[in-house]
Amino acid sequence: MAEVEVGGIKFTGGKMAAVLMALSTAAGIVWGAAEFWGDYMDMKERIEAYEAPDLSHIDKELAVQKETVNRVNGDVTLLLNDTRDAMRRLYELETQTQRELIDVRKSIGIQIEEALKNPLAGN
Repeated sequence: MAEVEVGGIKFTGGKMAAVLMALSTAAGIVWGAAEFWGDYMDMKERIEAYEAPDLSHIDKELAVQKETVNRVNGDVTLLLNDTRDAMRRLYELETQTQRELIDVRKSIGIQIEEALKNPLAGN
């Protein structure tokens, strides 16, 4: 087998493979850490450079919508009041018409009775 002596230590094939694996693992860790650090610094720069978007137009639109809703609510209230008034007037008119109809029927009945009682009617 192949042997290598470094600093008074003899390395055989198995030990050399273990050292190479340890060195490649350490190199992978260093590379991964460097990539992570680079990504972290990029993210940090982006976070520090972040500016919140201007959402003031949304507040203005919400104010307009709120005013519109209040106006519509007022219109609906007026419409409901007008409808109640119309229904009340309709009820009063119907009641009055029924009373007048009863009075007309009584009057016609009285007129018929008087006409039948009249001696000149020819009964």
